[in-house]
Amino acid sequence: MELSTALKRFRKEFKVTQKQAAIAANSSERNYQDYEYGKVVPSATVLIALADYFDVSLDYLCGRSDDPARH
Repeated sequence: MELSTALKRFRKEFKVTQKQAAIAANSSERNYQDYEYGKVVPSATVLIALADYFDVSLDYLCGRSDDPARH
């Protein structure tokens, strides 16, 4: 799964707006939209913040694992 698709899926699954996700990622809403649209690849710092916010592993957030648990 592409990162942009995963970000959108998590946001919708957790019933979070793009603005709320952007705040959690310490990013602007416009930048977050670009992440979801696949126009910009988020930095490692942003990805870690989003994984923490959604309480999942970074690998799971990025679609590299089927295990959401943080180890």
